Amino acid sequence: MHGAITFHDNEIGLQHLNRLQVPKIGDEEAITHSTASRVIYFPEAYSFMKTTLYLTRNGLLEPLGQSQVMGYLSGLSQDYKITLNTFEKPKDMANKKAMARAHADCHAHGIDWRPKSFHHRPRLLAPAWSILEMFWFALQAARRGDVQLIHARSYLPAAAAWAVNRITGTPFIFDMRALWPEELITAGRLHRGSIVHKVLTNLEKVCLRDAAAVVSLTDAAVGYLQDQYPIELQGQHIAVIPTCADLQRFKRSDKPPSERVYGCVGTVISGWFLLDWLAAFFNTVAQKDPEAQFEVVTRDDAETVRATLDINGELGDQLSIFPSASEYVHEALQKQSTSIMFFTAGTSKLGSAPTRLGEALGCSVPIVANEGVGDVADIIRRYNVGVIVEDASKKAMATALNKLEALRSDPHLPSRCRTAAEEVFSLESGTEAYRKIYAEILGRPDGPEAKPDVAGATNKR
Repeated sequence: MHGAITFHDNEIGLQHLNRLQVPKIGDEEAITHSTASRVIYFPEAYSFMKTTLYLTRNGLLEPLGQSQVMGYLSGLSQDYKITLNTFEKPKDMANKKAMARAHADCHAHGIDWRPKSFHHRPRLLAPAWSILEMFWFALQAARRGDVQLIHARSYLPAAAAWAVNRITGTPFIFDMRALWPEELITAGRLHRGSIVHKVLTNLEKVCLRDAAAVVSLTDAAVGYLQDQYPIELQGQHIAVIPTCADLQRFKRSDKPPSERVYGCVGTVISGWFLLDWLAAFFNTVAQKDPEAQFEVVTRDDAETVRATLDINGELGDQLSIFPSASEYVHEALQKQSTSIMFFTAGTSKLGSAPTRLGEALGCSVPIVANEGVGDVADIIRRYNVGVIVEDASKKAMATALNKLEALRSDPHLPSRCRTAAEEVFSLESGTEAYRKIYAEILGRPDGPEAKPDVAGATNKR
């Protein structure tokens, strides 16, 4: 690892010694430049840093990869040597400039990024092959002694991590993200009781039992899991860390947004987003305010989204559907007066914490949402930062719009939104919670077999 000496305006200062790892240039130290300083990193200074492997089937070039993977790892890399294994969509892999930027960002944080190609099909063979790729990579790294902890983001990476744990004893974190088997059933992509469903639920069970730590996005999911797996979770500690937002970027704009821009950010054709609800709300607003504007910021196919949201073409030019690079999503949110998010409710969404929620609140944008999605409704009510819609009927949508207009007349609403974001979704607090989990697993004197006492995060049981 690397120590660092920073030269500021001809004055020498010692930069904090648990700085980021930066790859060597030749056989000497790596040197980086900025407008304010010149930093020299010394490789020998951080040989004591523990090594971790982060496995995810998401892509680093996706907005989610930037906010929910790189966002945390950039902070954790100050204390740990991290190898990152991702699966990039073919379109992203073909974007040489974006790939180069991502590689440079990882190098700047001392992260060894190992991107692989993501494949959707064949339907069952593609994810199985991904598991095998992750398993083989992790197994070789563990056998070489290059990894002391595997951080598995979601179920398929956890399958690979669990198998490596059975062979080598390398501890792993089961970072659940959501109740994935239930989500697949809700989206119509999995049948309850099928062979695949049984495999996934058995995987869920053994990973909850054998992980060195479990991370859930919501308190609602923890209660459900404890009811489902009382034996497997006996003595297990579950940290609740919601999807966090970089609140230095996601903040209120100096220019207040128009009161007439109603937006939605993120995927809407996933199978668990309620597009019919979104269409109903947009139409309700349009009938009351013909000058209102509607924005859907998504990487989904625009024609498919428009065909569902504006069946009769009544919204026309009032509706804009466009993608945004992850580094500019905050600018899109800052231009919106309201952020709308409707998801399928029920068991499948108890474990969901939409990334867009924390990001919108960070930009001081109020929320329109529905019940039954993780802790969303509880947060909105607790901080009084939005409106909960009861159903997709015209009456319910009209009632919600009236409540929203009354809420937006409150001059303290923007500050409440920001407070909610800072207290619940801060990237710094989320990173610190992960850092404490890592330290408990890797730093305890009695070895990785003991379960961590996850201080600083919500600790269940």
